[in-house]
Amino acid sequence: MTKFTFGGNLSGRSVTGKERVKTAKRRTAQSARWLERQLNDPYVKRAHADGYRSRAAYKLIELDEKFGFLRGKKAVVDLGIAPGGWAQVVRKRLPNARVAGIDLLPVDPIQGVTIFEMDFMDDAAPDALTDALGQAPDLIMSDMAANTVGHKQTDHLRTMGLVEAATDFAVQVLQPGGDFIAKVFAGGTDPELLAILKANFTTVKHAKPPASRKGSVEWYVVAQGKKG
Repeated sequence: MTKFTFGGNLSGRSVTGKERVKTAKRRTAQSARWLERQLNDPYVKRAHADGYRSRAAYKLIELDEKFGFLRGKKAVVDLGIAPGGWAQVVRKRLPNARVAGIDLLPVDPIQGVTIFEMDFMDDAAPDALTDALGQAPDLIMSDMAANTVGHKQTDHLRTMGLVEAATDFAVQVLQPGGDFIAKVFAGGTDPELLAILKANFTTVKHAKPPASRKGSVEWYVVAQGKKG
């Protein structure tokens, strides 16, 4: 299990009870703000206590509580698996399900999960994932997002390119009745992509789980009931 470690000099708690972080010689003001936010984030503390690798686990838990897409699933694909919080949730709720995940980043092993350290855009990736499951998936989850460059339009287009690839994969390989969940930016899914989802799934909805930070532009599209 990955441990949460926090280095540097802490100045203790403020009058509000929140942890405050000093800017060390090798720490920028931006990284100090990020660390302070982590220290005071209840979801980070909860993830640490519950043994999840990231606070993102609660995004999936909250989405499932609203839409119930984990119920009864037997073969799950996790796109953008790093650091593994979503896969941990699946394994906890569906101990008998087969799970395969992929990410460019290295991911520590998770019992019962086949992990590929490769680019999902690689032509070999889709077959590798389905072969690892031994059957067509009945749930595809995507928490993929492109590395940001600071230009909103460019960042949006790059991430939507990943969403489009994940959608195409879901339309091609999901079992009839299967579900698809993907991270998108604020404003939801692009009209053309939304039309594809509506043509291939019984219901398509957008949601922002409480665990998603208020300042974050991320939303999730939840497409359920893959049409045969």
